Amino acid sequence: MALRRLTALTWVAQATVALSTTIDSWKVTSSTGDDHIVTRLSVPGIDTSPWYTIGSKGTLMATLIENDVYNEHDLFYSTNLKDVDTTQFRAPWYYRTESVIGNESTSDHYYTLKTHGISSGADIWLNGKLVADRKTQAGAYTGLEYDISDKLRFDGQNNVLLLRVYPTDYNRDFALGFVDWNPYPPDNGTGVWREVELKRTGEARLSSPRITTREALDGSIDIFLDVKNMNMDNDIAGSIDCIVFDPNNVKLLTETSLFKLSGGQQSTITINTKINNPQLWWPRQWGGQPLYSIQCNASTSSRQLSDTTPSTHFGIRTVTSTLNKSTNDTTFFINGHRFQVLGAGYTSDIFLRFDEQKLKAQFQYVLDMGMNTVRLEGKQEHPFLYSLADSMGLMLLSGWECCDKWEGWSYNDEGTGEKWTDADYRIAGLSMSHEAEMMQPHPSMLGFLVGSDFWPDDKATKKYLSALRSKNWATPILASASQRGSPAALGNGGMKMEGPYDWVPPNYWYDPELRLGSAAGFGSEQGAGVGTPELNSLQRFLSASDMADLWKEPNKGLYHMSTNISSFYNREIYNTVLWARYGAPSSLADYLLKAQMMDYEATRAQFDAWICRWSDDLERPATGVIYWMLNNAWPSLHWNLFDYYLHPGGSFFGVKDALAELQSLVLDYQDHAVYLVDRRLDAKDPAAALDRRIDVEVMGLDGVVRARQSVQATSVLNSAVRVAAVDKLKNITDVVLSEDVLGRKARCYGLG
Repeated sequence: MALRRLTALTWVAQATVALSTTIDSWKVTSSTGDDHIVTRLSVPGIDTSPWYTIGSKGTLMATLIENDVYNEHDLFYSTNLKDVDTTQFRAPWYYRTESVIGNESTSDHYYTLKTHGISSGADIWLNGKLVADRKTQAGAYTGLEYDISDKLRFDGQNNVLLLRVYPTDYNRDFALGFVDWNPYPPDNGTGVWREVELKRTGEARLSSPRITTREALDGSIDIFLDVKNMNMDNDIAGSIDCIVFDPNNVKLLTETSLFKLSGGQQSTITINTKINNPQLWWPRQWGGQPLYSIQCNASTSSRQLSDTTPSTHFGIRTVTSTLNKSTNDTTFFINGHRFQVLGAGYTSDIFLRFDEQKLKAQFQYVLDMGMNTVRLEGKQEHPFLYSLADSMGLMLLSGWECCDKWEGWSYNDEGTGEKWTDADYRIAGLSMSHEAEMMQPHPSMLGFLVGSDFWPDDKATKKYLSALRSKNWATPILASASQRGSPAALGNGGMKMEGPYDWVPPNYWYDPELRLGSAAGFGSEQGAGVGTPELNSLQRFLSASDMADLWKEPNKGLYHMSTNISSFYNREIYNTVLWARYGAPSSLADYLLKAQMMDYEATRAQFDAWICRWSDDLERPATGVIYWMLNNAWPSLHWNLFDYYLHPGGSFFGVKDALAELQSLVLDYQDHAVYLVDRRLDAKDPAAALDRRIDVEVMGLDGVVRARQSVQATSVLNSAVRVAAVDKLKNITDVVLSEDVLGRKARCYGLG
């Protein structure tokens, strides 16, 4: 039986015990008015017509945009965002909704209010009775369950749910910040940014099921779910039935487990079972994405259905990692196979708006470029994101963000966050617990980073690990995305954060000494800082003066770069190179053409270097890289692979040229060797056999061929091999083109 999801207004007519609904609409207003008193606001039927109306979720700025107080185009144009009056967000705001529950006794019905994300603290009242204060409902990721059975009214009148949401401070609160990526939203993301649920059950209440796959990959799985006795006074006993369906939604098996709980007790039920002839889930580059599903029902000893879970999808796959202790590099494995991570860093919208269709397009771009992973640094978003990644075969590397409250450690000499108090450790643990439960079943999860630039202290690490293990977390847990340090309980995270974040020459990535961000080990965030939008996009968010500055004032700080306290506030490094390599631009169009060429070369070189250094034969193989960044929170002039309006440019096509084909050739800019790269797991496709002929041709810009050579080579699956060396390039002093041909596919390199 599936959990019935209904609007609250329909509950009066429903006889089924187990029901669930999402609050589908809110009225929103500032608390600055004299008549905004909780007792008055909790009276049903008050006039809220002057209030703003939103759907199931929305920050304050998202609410004001939806109600036409602000216009996105105007906000994003030039420096207009600076002009928003931020004083309006210094006071708390109210979110209010009303609904009828019905005329029913609560003797065998229990009601739970579930929060999933309120930034960053809220007082909650139901019918004027306090459910939780801001010290309890604190932290943007703190999802909690509140028993509200004794606060509901069943006299046919509306129940009033009222939230008073407090202003968010990125340095004080656990929130969704933007570091130096872009200007901060005027409201700092304050508001109900995730949905709020209302659930009705009998005495036994279930969590969502959690599933782990045994390493044997023989179909053996473990099912975990929590069952709680909502009756504080009496013992209960009953059974849980879990039904597993195959990827075609055909019922495969049913498993039953008994439970007995004392008053108010919660226990974790474990069910071990096996799916015969399992279909394995793979990343898109290696195979299909079959998704099984599970749905569980709890019944009490009277055989009365007490609760039922939504259908939860899962895949049969394993993710593990190893650490090369001599180099401190992490390597991931999926279903036992080495997996080279090739991805980019994702960001939420600046106002935390969530557009499912836009996300689909962004993820499709990721796959179209040939990437396989997206990093979520403190941007865990919504359940839809994980389900989408599951269905598309895209891996997700999630974790907490850097620099602000999340990394308020005594040893962090770079961050701005306030140091943690005892209350903060509690909030962090609850946040981890909620996010772990949301992410746990998803086969797209590659791992979780409990730190970014800095590692959590031992006390926080203990909280994080306890929360993750309580939710049966089954993928790697990593201390941080850098080499600055690590907690004793986790050890080195095996990732480096050496940059760069601004332009570097193509040969930088091929550094034979493997320094800094060169293609060796796992680079958690790095890139040449490129991502210049083309003219049609620039005209949507830059004034004529702003666009003139791009090529007439090459060293000027720009509002649509990083924040003004960041070293990436201008394009000085980038423009110095553009002027030197391509000549001073004669117009905006000339500048943008040269910028697209620069961006293309920069991203292609980075990913070329990584894939050609993916071999067990190397002392320090390139195990993974996250390009900084995938997308932008608002229209930006750098750090993206496609612009805010989803228009791809040079940076996009550079990555696509490097990665779109699973079998390709790469020319090393340093030693001029040619590598045959094969990122497949098998060679079933006859058009992409292992034995290949490779033709190399060196040509001057005058069209004269300087050298030719052909070799026969055999590729190695899921690896790269050196197959040739172009000796004629060593003494080149002018610009030449080197064309490497694999079958009918040619790749051209400009050198000199």
